[in-house]
Amino acid sequence: MARSKIIMLTHSDLKKGLQIILDSEPYEVLETAPLKKAQRRVVIQSRVRNLLTGNVLARNFHQGDVFEEAELIKFKAKFIYSHRDKFIFGKEENPSQRFELTESQVGEQSRFLKPGQILDAITFNQKVASVSLPVKVQLKVLEAPPGEKGGRAVSGTKQVVLETGAKVATPLFVEVEDVIEINTETGEYVKRIE
Repeated sequence: MARSKIIMLTHSDLKKGLQIILDSEPYEVLETAPLKKAQRRVVIQSRVRNLLTGNVLARNFHQGDVFEEAELIKFKAKFIYSHRDKFIFGKEENPSQRFELTESQVGEQSRFLKPGQILDAITFNQKVASVSLPVKVQLKVLEAPPGEKGGRAVSGTKQVVLETGAKVATPLFVEVEDVIEINTETGEYVKRIE
């Protein structure tokens, strides 16, 4: 397969969500912030996540740094099950074509995975590198302590357990069997589904 034209990027091109090649491995930019140093040019402070290992690291990029955009192929995958720290997935159109990722490759979002869930998978050099859940998912509450009203000026929260085993803080009115929406990027409650 012929490789398409390589796109070279500089430190000023960095933004959240961009996927780049560093040290021969694919990384996703999680956040960037310009940092001015006295008598020097702007340095871009960033946090990047290795798409193969899941490791997150802080990295500074300077003027003159050049890197290529990662050539990644996306496809839809279905989460099948997890065992210990391994997560088993299959291609959406053919679940018998399975692949597995470690907990560190899936990242914090693994708390919100439930069997049958459809998500995006990314391949790099013909190997599945990572998966990403939709930004918002709907999950059922399995355990919720009774809500106790406090002072009217302060809204209360409580910890509930979701069908995936994840624990999240919710408003006091959330009860067992409720379906709630969770932001998978922040791990926070969004709303109760009526």
